[in-house]
Amino acid sequence: MNRDVIGRRFARFATGIAISNPRLWRLLRPLVRFEFDRLAPRWNSMRAEGPTPYEAALERIEPPPRYALDLGTGTGRYAVAIAERFPEAEVVGADISERMLEEAWRNLPHELRDRVRFEEADASALPFSDASFDLVGLGNMIPFFDEIDRVLAPGGWLLFAFTQGAQTPIYVPPDRLRGELGERGFTDFADISTGPGVGLIARKPAQA
Repeated sequence: MNRDVIGRRFARFATGIAISNPRLWRLLRPLVRFEFDRLAPRWNSMRAEGPTPYEAALERIEPPPRYALDLGTGTGRYAVAIAERFPEAEVVGADISERMLEEAWRNLPHELRDRVRFEEADASALPFSDASFDLVGLGNMIPFFDEIDRVLAPGGWLLFAFTQGAQTPIYVPPDRLRGELGERGFTDFADISTGPGVGLIARKPAQA
């Protein structure tokens, strides 16, 4: 069994553990960081070509966000997609892997450097204030629901995407996503599909 297969199985295992018992994430975090640091130099060659559910979901977001967070940004593909889709948005790409972020900075088009920045961050304890973002997107990323809810502004949109559907190493079934978000008051759910890829968008209720 090669190392990449082991890595995919570990990613699936870590996802299940982190969602079921977020307190155990601190034990898994160093291993997850190590794995993605290892993959960073060839991550772009491994990613899916063509349209993805993340990019398709962005077409459903209205009104345009002013501040957006791409959580688990990797080498920055989706942070760039947000910035290109919404020319007025300021975008933060956050990731636990320093080497992924180094690649993201290298990949970032020069014309977007005044609106897109990348920060090293742990998704379970984000270094952002409450209600900082109008859009939070996660592509193939472990969700920490309470922390996502905290940084998303009232009325803001939340986007999940899994490029290989249920075969994605980091994958959360849509029923689980809907259940977790429904408990937190999210509404306006919509499913997204592009080839094997699937996604979900939902909206945080506005303040009364």
